[in-house]
Amino acid sequence: MRSYRRHRLLVPVLLCALAVLAARPTAADRRHGSRGAGDSGVSAEVARLYEEAAVATQQYETGRKRAEAQRARAQRAEKLLDRQRRHIAGLHEDLGRIARAQYRGSGGLPVAAQMILAGSPEDLMRGQHAFSQADLAVNNAIAKSRRAETRLAADEAEAAAQWQALDRRNTQLARLKAGIERKLETARTRLQRQADASVAAGACRGAVRLDEPETGFTTAWVAPVETYELSASFGSGGSRWASRHTGQDFAVPIGTPVRAVGTGRVERVSCGGPFGIEIVLKHAGGYYTQYAHLASVAVDQGQHVRPGQWIGQSGTTGNSTGPHLHFETRVTPEMGSAVNPVSWLEERGVTL
Repeated sequence: MRSYRRHRLLVPVLLCALAVLAARPTAADRRHGSRGAGDSGVSAEVARLYEEAAVATQQYETGRKRAEAQRARAQRAEKLLDRQRRHIAGLHEDLGRIARAQYRGSGGLPVAAQMILAGSPEDLMRGQHAFSQADLAVNNAIAKSRRAETRLAADEAEAAAQWQALDRRNTQLARLKAGIERKLETARTRLQRQADASVAAGACRGAVRLDEPETGFTTAWVAPVETYELSASFGSGGSRWASRHTGQDFAVPIGTPVRAVGTGRVERVSCGGPFGIEIVLKHAGGYYTQYAHLASVAVDQGQHVRPGQWIGQSGTTGNSTGPHLHFETRVTPEMGSAVNPVSWLEERGVTL
């Protein structure tokens, strides 16, 4: 069965205030010497656009929900207005009935005529009082209804105007989001080409340092990627593997930041072979985790890492049929010692 897991919403910010994620050259980078400025630039560009696309998507979804809510308010106001109009029409019908009732109740004479023909001051006062009370009640009801109609019409117009403004803003956000995603796709293609060249040469380009956002993880263990769809699972069969699948695959786009699942040390960074570009981390307790089919790495061999730290970017290098992260947990750094990574993470409080 395929599983899904959604990431936490990013903190809403204005798109114009997005932080530019840039690559930082380090001493380790200079030691490698085989990676030019363009190599680090495309990795940083993918990481930056990845974050921008996530923020744009969140803003678009927020705007869409607000527009839908405003549209619903405008529709409710219109329904209230229709009910008020029907109520006023009913009052006008009541006026006719009151006039007819007054006419019948006074021997066929209108109330005004009865007052003129009153036989005594008492009859005159009673007729005048009855006429005034009926007239006042009807006039008050009509005035109240008209005020309500005016207020509701204004509310409906305001709600509709706000909805239209939100809809226009959301259209702009959709265009901006689409533009960012087009740039991201282009950058991802460039990143994958560089990764393929490294794998073909059998030589890694070295660590590409990326500025990652503050995460503030409070747990000792995390999932290896933030947003994903689970695909091939541990132990599943298929023509792509010699026997059984030895890890858990996470279907993610090229350039997705890959995270260290826990505190550890980089045991190995390598390129070439069926896993393409891969990283192996060593953790306390004698366990190792592998991150394979990467497009770039952001750590050096021997480096210590913390939970959630970006250690690379996903790709589709090596024996891969599409963009994904192949994640393994092992009892040795080598193949053939894998254990079920889903169960292993669940034991540490991470449910995929």
